[in-house]
Amino acid sequence: MYVDSPMALAALQVYRDAFAVRSPELRPDVLNDTTALGPEPFQLIHSLQESLALERSAVPCVLVSASGMATGGRVVHHLRRLLPDPRNTVVVVGYAAEGTRARQLVDGARVLKMYGTYVPVRAEVVNVPAFSAHADAAEIIDWLRAAPPPSATYLVHGQPEGAEALRDRIDRELGWTAVVPRSGERVLVH
Repeated sequence: MYVDSPMALAALQVYRDAFAVRSPELRPDVLNDTTALGPEPFQLIHSLQESLALERSAVPCVLVSASGMATGGRVVHHLRRLLPDPRNTVVVVGYAAEGTRARQLVDGARVLKMYGTYVPVRAEVVNVPAFSAHADAAEIIDWLRAAPPPSATYLVHGQPEGAEALRDRIDRELGWTAVVPRSGERVLVH
């Protein structure tokens, strides 16, 4: 079992640093578990060379790689190699935004374009959206509530319907001016 994600390894280090100083932000049960942040049973892949070596492995394995949207990073190399083989399973964990390879996979794409070539999708694709790391609307409102009211709040991430619903909720619950800008719209921020 391998973790091949520089971002995931950097996040792990943040938690390890917090663990080392016994940060009060960590749950007590985590602080008392000396194995909580150990890599076992995973092997951590630190370099590009180690990542490329995985491509030559003929041994069955579990490979955890970031870029949940599958738009860049090492995961794209792994997908290019793994997708054509029906013996493989690709698990898309978390939300897959429209227009991304991850969404195309979830929606049943039979072919994906990567690095200028078309790659057949014969691997099984499993979608597990419940593990999204994105905050929900209530968490965003709670986070915003602690801030001083800005002159305007611009919602530039997410699907249009969700952004519009959040805009309305910010207006209703916080009384702030919230805007979902049109594509290509420019805004002067002071």
